[in-house]
Amino acid sequence: MTEFRLTQISDTHLARRLPKLTDNFDRVRAHIDATRPDLVVNSGDLSFDGPTSRSDLEFAKSLHEALPVPCRYLPGNHDLGDNPTAIGPVPPQPATEPLRQHFIDVIGEDRWRFEEAGWCFIGLNSLIMNTGIESEAEQFDWLAEQLTRVNGKPVALFIHKPLYLNTPGDPELESSAIRYVPQPRRKQLVEMFGKVDLRLVASGHVHQRRDFTFGHTRHVWAPSAGFIIPDRMQEVIGIKEVGLVEYRFAPDSFEVRHVRAPGQVDIELDELLGPASKS
Repeated sequence: MTEFRLTQISDTHLARRLPKLTDNFDRVRAHIDATRPDLVVNSGDLSFDGPTSRSDLEFAKSLHEALPVPCRYLPGNHDLGDNPTAIGPVPPQPATEPLRQHFIDVIGEDRWRFEEAGWCFIGLNSLIMNTGIESEAEQFDWLAEQLTRVNGKPVALFIHKPLYLNTPGDPELESSAIRYVPQPRRKQLVEMFGKVDLRLVASGHVHQRRDFTFGHTRHVWAPSAGFIIPDRMQEVIGIKEVGLVEYRFAPDSFEVRHVRAPGQVDIELDELLGPASKS
């Protein structure tokens, strides 16, 4: 294959009880049906509350299975819990081994590697990083082995949380530590990928669209396909809008297109949480 077309969606936050988010997903599905990429990647937070509601994960999986093209998945914090950080508070629902297994039982994978159009694509579970659970070490061992087989190909990394805000050495701040891959695992990842030709890091999580380059690596933050977070609840870093990202990969090059499915609506989180969110 000389060209590989990939569509990234993220932070769909699906649950049967939240029909507005299903409506936005239906518009995304119609766009995917019209454009027919080779693959769809959901980079995490498929469900609204996977750790406490298996039915949310099952509902999300059923909607993704109805997509007209193959789909790969990565977990988000709303799917299996969150990372601890060195300076932030303990997350109310930490990622655990049982929750990871719960995600795998329903969705089927939490990391992957494949090759297309002269590229190596790697997807990682960023929520188990810094947890100390057994699968964290297993994933790093798996990654180290996969990177030995890249053989000079350019690499595209897909994860739920962005690696960092602007640079690998950005300090962790209590107000934003949960937004990025936590230290010291961030440093470990940067060092490991420094040994290969990392061209792209594609992430989600922040519910803001952002696109920047550090060194020779382009960092693309996919917006949520479901909703936006109002300014009073989250600072503005990029562009607050719902949408998705389309990529075209060719040997030794790629293109990025930031798009919005026709009919997608910028639902604010307040609309989903109700009056309690405004108190």
